[in-house]
Amino acid sequence: MKALLLREIKSFFGSPIGYLVIAIFLLLNGLFLWVFEGEFNILNSGFADMSPFFTLSPWILIFLIPAVTMRSFSDEKKQGTIELLFTKPLSVWEIVNGKFFGALTLIVLAIVPTIVYVLVLSSFGNPEGNIDMGSTLGSYFGLLFLIAGYTSIGIFTSTFSDNQIVAFIVSVFLCFFIYFGFEGVSGFAGGFSGFVASLGMDYHFKSMSRGVLDTRDIIYFLSVTVLFLSLTVYKLKSLKG
Repeated sequence: MKALLLREIKSFFGSPIGYLVIAIFLLLNGLFLWVFEGEFNILNSGFADMSPFFTLSPWILIFLIPAVTMRSFSDEKKQGTIELLFTKPLSVWEIVNGKFFGALTLIVLAIVPTIVYVLVLSSFGNPEGNIDMGSTLGSYFGLLFLIAGYTSIGIFTSTFSDNQIVAFIVSVFLCFFIYFGFEGVSGFAGGFSGFVASLGMDYHFKSMSRGVLDTRDIIYFLSVTVLFLSLTVYKLKSLKG
């Protein structure tokens, strides 16, 4: 699996893909948070608070992560190399994990530079350093779990077709629905609205953003990630025959 993981990382950074993903993520966040006027502009808010970043990032990642993962297995199928991948001394789980952690590593690398935002806001605080670090750290942990969930969904949808655009569109739809859809549907669920909302990623991400790491939120994200990786393994085994 280690060799496959390294191959995935090298493929990202051996082409413009890896650099583009990191640049686009940082550029979009930078423009909305520091340049463009609007509700996400931190400087205009008057508060040393990272909330705008953690509100905006899940929506940017809904499109960015599928763009990274869409080629994971669809490209292998299109080029006919998936059969060659099955002949390697790796279990299907190891193949899936190699693809998953390769994409996950790239997205995490895009997140790391945003720590500079925290340092800048901390220096802007009155007094200096007056920033809610508990909420900020909880939000970063929540974002990492959210990224893992999005990535597992993207890896799964890449097994649907040898067309990367199809994989991208299906992945964006699933990520959007699981992140926000349950909250939208909960308004029509009557007495079950709280339960329906709790099925969505947004509910648990907001919970972690308060700075309290509840095991229920962690278990939720781990369950979503494992579920879609398991579905990916099942799909690949059916292709393998």
